[in-house]
Amino acid sequence: MDVENTVVEILADLTGNDDIKDDMGMDLFETGTLDSMATVQLLLELQGQLDIDVPVSEFDRNEWATPNKIIAKAKELQ
Repeated sequence: MDVENTVVEILADLTGNDDIKDDMGMDLFETGTLDSMATVQLLLELQGQLDIDVPVSEFDRNEWATPNKIIAKAKELQ
């Protein structure tokens, strides 16, 4: 499975929002779609499914704010 589909599926599962793919530029934090707990779960899922390690201490919310940014970051870290 490719990174984009994996990230969209993880976000849909975490948020219960299957429409994530309809607005890939949405700020997930500003809209309240992701909170701190969901962010930790997101990082764990990325690690498990894509073998990407992102220490929470190095997590910059601005770099991970939208689905598009999450996909770009995941590709960069692969």
